[in-house]
Formats: sequence, structure tokens, C-alpha cells
Amino acid sequence: MEQPGHHGGGAVGTEVGGAAPARHRRPAGNASGGAAGAVSGAALSKVPEVTALFWVTKVLTTGMGETTSDFLARVLGPVGAGAIGLFGLVGLLMLQFRAPRYSAWTYWSAIVMVSVFGTMAADVVHVVAGVPYAVSTVAFAVILTVVLVAWYRSEGTLSIHSIRTRRRERFYWGTVLATFALGTAVGDLTAGGLHLGYFSSGVMFAALIAVPAIAGLGFRLNAVATFWAAYVLTRPLGASFADWMGASREHGGLGWGTGPVSLVLAVLIAALVTWLAARERAERAAAAEMALSAP
Repeated sequence: MEQPGHHGGGAVGTEVGGAAPARHRRPAGNASGGAAGAVSGAALSKVPEVTALFWVTKVLTTGMGETTSDFLARVLGPVGAGAIGLFGLVGLLMLQFRAPRYSAWTYWSAIVMVSVFGTMAADVVHVVAGVPYAVSTVAFAVILTVVLVAWYRSEGTLSIHSIRTRRRERFYWGTVLATFALGTAVGDLTAGGLHLGYFSSGVMFAALIAVPAIAGLGFRLNAVATFWAAYVLTRPLGASFADWMGASREHGGLGWGTGPVSLVLAVLIAALVTWLAARERAERAAAAEMALSAP
């Protein structure tokens, strides 16, 4: 994200998405096959369970993607940073697509690279192409809408708990990439275009993200809409506070530097993903044991 005023560098947290049309549903099965069916479904799932820890990790990845992109652009230049970002994105998405089921390390590593590359893409649109923040925000919003509409028309559902086919996984990651680019553009618009600064923007997005959370958890409004609204807002939320910590004091930041901030966020993310991976293995082992002991 650029320095302000300068050119540079259902329910939320539970089930998301409506029920799939009848053609996508499977028979419930009998009692003896229930546990085995649960294991099979868990094995095929390619995305994590949406919990409070999911949202915490997501916000941290948005901040790391922001400061890492800025750090690489400053050290390597836009071309070198872009090459690394694209190479890392393609490589980790290939690993994600080849994985037979959800893996915490593979998934969250891909998310980090989507965050880094999404920041680069949004910055290139403004810095290199000279597109105003407001225009790029609208453009990325249109792209996100097109992807979501195409996903729904093709699959009949936007539930992230139905990501068990290659086509749905492509739609999912296309949506994720669009949300990161949109979130970056929105954050740039408020911090730089509207001159709110990093900290004020972060506080504003913290208040805004409470809206879909309350709508989903408190009022049980449309789970798909509340999930993706919150998902988009995590990007400018995490990026604004990360920029505030990394930017120099003359640019409204704390002056810690993008490199150190990226490193601290990477350590925090690694700790959370390590815990998530351990829990994933324990739950999978428990489900397998239950399936074996079923009559």
C-alpha cells in the first residue's frame, strides 16, 4: 500500500453459503455409514473450518501480505518483486490444487502469497497505470461480482464447505484473489485518497467488519453475503494496521519498518498454522477411529 498522499511502492464464523440445489445433494446414508461418510467428506474438503481462529489468521495474512509486498518492492524494485510474487503465487496454488484434501500449511501459505500478489496487482493499477483509487475500487468490485455470479450460475452454491471439486476450487481461489485486490484498493482509497491515514482507516474497518459479524451471528442474515463481506473487509483492516506499524513517522506510522513488521507477522502466522495443523491431525485421527469402531 502506498503512503498517504505519496506515490510508491447463515452466520459468519459458522456455516456459510446456502444449500446446494437438489442435483448436488447426496443421500444421507444409513447409520452405519454415517461416520465413514463424515471421514470421506473431511478428507475431500479443500478449505478450513470457519472459526474465530480462521478470522484471526486471515487478518494477520492480510497485514503480512501488505508489508511484504512493500518491502520486496523497495528492495528488489517493482519488476523483481512482481516476479517473485507471481512465481510464489503460481507455485503455491499448484500445491494447493494438487493436495487431495485441506492442509493447513499448504492452504495458509497460498493465502499469504495471494495477499502479497493481490497487493502488488492493486498497487500496479494505481502507481504504474495511474488509475485513481476510486476507479480501481469499483473495477475490482465488478471483477469480484462477476466471479461470484459465474460461480453461482455454474455450481448453484457459494458455500465454501462445498469446495470438493477442481472447478469449485478454481472459483474459490479466483474469488479470494479478487477480494484481496479489492480490499487493497479500498484501503488505499481511505488512507491515501480520502486522507484518513493508516490508523484511522484501521479503526474504521474494525467498526465496519462488525456489521456483517452482527448481521450473521446476531440476526442470522444471509450467510453467503455476510461471510464474503467480512472476508473483503479483513484485507483493508489488517493492511491498514500493518501499514501504520511499518510506515515512517512522517507518513503517519510508527516507524517500525516493513521488514520487521513482516517478520513478526510471519512468526505469528506460523505459530497459528502450526496449532491448526496439529488440531487438524488430531481431528482426522479421531474421525478415522470413530469410523473403524462403527458397527
